[in-house]
Amino acid sequence: MDGGDGRGSLTTYTTPARSTFSRNASALQSSKHSHSNRSNNLMTDSQIEPDTIQAYRETAYGVAGDQPFDMHIDVVSAELLALHAAHRVTCSAFITACNPFSRFLDVQTNQRRHDQLRRELERRELGFLEGAGEHPSNGWPEEASFLVLGISLDDASEIGRQFEQNGIVWSDAEARPQLILLR
Repeated sequence: MDGGDGRGSLTTYTTPARSTFSRNASALQSSKHSHSNRSNNLMTDSQIEPDTIQAYRETAYGVAGDQPFDMHIDVVSAELLALHAAHRVTCSAFITACNPFSRFLDVQTNQRRHDQLRRELERRELGFLEGAGEHPSNGWPEEASFLVLGISLDDASEIGRQFEQNGIVWSDAEARPQLILLR
């Protein structure tokens, strides 16, 4: 069991494909998304432009690893649910360090920020998988990200703010990714 903090017992390592993640003896099973009509209330007092928030909601949040999959806001992910179960966690967050406050940065600067985020996750001894967020049609470049396993909403929000992000994607035990606005 996970001791109540959602983290469980995790070890972190890097696979040859650069995917870093936590693993236990259970095998990860692949399955399809199941859809939900649950609505997500947007912050009405947010400093973020409504069009930007809508773009975040439309983005595909891709997770790398042995069984790659995409997550979508407010859509239950059977793959994420299986990943949570395999690693004995009850929550996760999708976090990037790229393009702070949606200000476009060059590739090298974004890579440095991504590496800094990796070091922060390692310092905190959190398990994670490589990922990338990409909007299907608006031309914004793909953003390197991490799916962080077993991280609380408070800790994920803190890291998002530390890396000057407008928001993060957080999932609880239901494995329904939620857009969490940070400003």
